[in-house]
Amino acid sequence: MKFKILNPGLNLNGKTYNHLTIKGLFGFKNLNPQNIRRYYEAKKGYRMNYMQKAKSDPMYRYLIVFTICSSMGIQTWLTLFNNFAVDIAGLDGHHVGVIQSVREIPGFLALLAVFVIMFIKEYRLSALSILILGLGVALTGLFPSYAGLLITTLVMSFGFHYYETTNMSLTLQYFDKGTSPWVFGKQRSFAAASNIGVGILIYALAFLLDFSKIYLIIGGLIVATAVWGLAQDPSGKEIVTQRKNMIVRQKYWLFYFLTLMAGARRQIFMAFAVLLMVQKFEYSLQEVTILFVVNNIINYYLSPMIGKSIIRYGERKVLSLEYFSLIFIFLAYATTNSKLLVAALFILDHIFFNFSIAIRTYFQKIGDPRDIAPSMAVGFTINHIAAVFLPAIGGYLWIVDYRIPFVGGAALSLISLTAVQMIRNQKKVDGSQ
Repeated sequence: MKFKILNPGLNLNGKTYNHLTIKGLFGFKNLNPQNIRRYYEAKKGYRMNYMQKAKSDPMYRYLIVFTICSSMGIQTWLTLFNNFAVDIAGLDGHHVGVIQSVREIPGFLALLAVFVIMFIKEYRLSALSILILGLGVALTGLFPSYAGLLITTLVMSFGFHYYETTNMSLTLQYFDKGTSPWVFGKQRSFAAASNIGVGILIYALAFLLDFSKIYLIIGGLIVATAVWGLAQDPSGKEIVTQRKNMIVRQKYWLFYFLTLMAGARRQIFMAFAVLLMVQKFEYSLQEVTILFVVNNIINYYLSPMIGKSIIRYGERKVLSLEYFSLIFIFLAYATTNSKLLVAALFILDHIFFNFSIAIRTYFQKIGDPRDIAPSMAVGFTINHIAAVFLPAIGGYLWIVDYRIPFVGGAALSLISLTAVQMIRNQKKVDGSQ
């Protein structure tokens, strides 16, 4: 039943409600201000409760620490790689392109994580992945050659991608449907803060140390943290035993499809948005860096709010907002002649990128709990299918007309928006329908 209150004098928590719509309201039939206040206090208390409960879980702290390490590792590699490859290793554009392609191979092979957890616990694989990531970063500066960078990049990337796979799986296994979106949001928030912190650290160390020492120091810190993690047991509670084989089910087709579309959208953003700013609008390195810092600052604060929005409004509404907005963002990329507008589009694009966590939490609501680990591994591989062919195809289309990749991105967003409408209404946390 849906109740409406029309009372211009109704004041709750310092706010005056001229038109207040409440669903369910814990079955209250008498919708007086006292009952309404009790409803909102109970709702607020629940939200505070799930946050406190999540923070007290050892797995929350375990994954937050490793998420910080993962962000530090990949951000260090991305920040230093081009300068190190060109100035120290003496590589050209072809070499750099091949290495960047090699970096995506472990993401495409993420489904093999399913077979690894047959032999070790999944949280141990998380720690081991961070250890491998740290080793890859630490060794990068010691091998300034084409072959050396191919090998260290592959090592680093296996660690990064396998941690991301296990992180998604463990978060969905250890935190319930009313908590996991907020946990994912907090992880994104800490990742953004880590990106800012490691950027400042690299900037400071660059005045004192060479590339190899910077790689070694940051990689060594990550390795040391991973060793600490290997000695921990954050499991703490009984969870559903995961299937130890690759799972592909017809009933998960919408999850697979949205994951594929999200991967394609990520590639358009990563490959062509910055290229547009640099090539057409002549953004300097300093200006691009400032934009990345602004993005990370915004996402530090917004990511937990996005998680809360998923809990409150459901996956369909959040993803609909993302894809509806992306249609116009991509079309604006293709048509704008304003340097300031393209910067605003870049920031908005980066914000909406975080909405993709709703695809994972959607699976949590529709999937068999025993399928979480294998399905996250398969999903991560599907997400990286676009990374294999889209940059090359998009690069060719860019040469024909730079606007084509962005128009294609708008078309993909429209398709995704249509597909998202097939998500069934899920019961919200506050008990409303």
